[in-house]
Amino acid sequence: MNHFALPEAFGLLLLPFIVYFIFPKVTGMHGSALRVPFIDDLKNIKTKADHLRLPFVSDNILFSLKFIYLFFIWALLTCAAARPQFVGEPHRLKAENRDIMLVIDISTSMLQPDFSASNRRIDRLTAVKAVVGSFVDKRTEDRLGLILFGTRAYLQSPLTFDKQAVRNILFNADAGMAGNSTSIGDALGLALKNLKDEKNKDNKVIILLSDGENNDGSLSMAQAINLAEKEKIKVYTIGVGAEASFIGSLFNLQNNELDERSLKELAQKTKGNYYRATDLNSLAAIYQKIDALEPQNNEGSIVQEKKELFYIPLVLALILATLLLFLPRSYLK
Repeated sequence: MNHFALPEAFGLLLLPFIVYFIFPKVTGMHGSALRVPFIDDLKNIKTKADHLRLPFVSDNILFSLKFIYLFFIWALLTCAAARPQFVGEPHRLKAENRDIMLVIDISTSMLQPDFSASNRRIDRLTAVKAVVGSFVDKRTEDRLGLILFGTRAYLQSPLTFDKQAVRNILFNADAGMAGNSTSIGDALGLALKNLKDEKNKDNKVIILLSDGENNDGSLSMAQAINLAEKEKIKVYTIGVGAEASFIGSLFNLQNNELDERSLKELAQKTKGNYYRATDLNSLAAIYQKIDALEPQNNEGSIVQEKKELFYIPLVLALILATLLLFLPRSYLK
């Protein structure tokens, strides 16, 4: 279906006639005309040419070829100003309407290689990147944000529909780049701060992943939990790490004790869930569960494909205007 976005622009078609009839002709601007010796010869040529004119062509400007040509160019420009568009069939979007803030621990303890993939050992952060990256790819209509934390918490990406950007930032993160210790409270506080201004709290979700306990930062876990409960934003918590800790000792890596009690309390008070990931498969299963819980299909707004076509009359007008430079003037008398 085609239509004009600004049909009122067609009123400009009357402008040439208004200018012609309202504004008087300008005469005598340059004083008296000079006498041309061969003016009589020109008159004779004009008289002979008049016999060759078509009967419907008049000396009146309204019927001259020049006026018709210029008015046609003006009509094309007016059509372009009216913005012709192709409009497709209306479609109703099904939107999940979720704002999800991913809060991920990248302290040095995430380097512990107690996960496995394809029969080889991988560290926790590598496993998290693979699973969370797949989770991000599945969020078709959601806005995603990313906070990485260690000793300090950093907002790496505010809420955005650009999931590829979120994925790239996560995959470029290295364990320890935010510090060696773990500030879960500060990370949660930063996530709540970025979500609290949103009006609808029902579609705001925080997914917090850590392998340790809150041993740094300005906010204690008790303060962070109270703040999250007050904001009424649902928080899913994930504890990462194998049950045994001898691998961490073998590789001489920091092996923080997972504070499951606080993570469970945080999830319970915000009406979320706590999950424990002890291997790659269980971590993947957790994000699949969250993916199944969170989508909330609602009938969204009606959208229609629109394609602008103004360039077609505009290009035609420019071509005709350019031809004026090459056509002999006698053609448009």
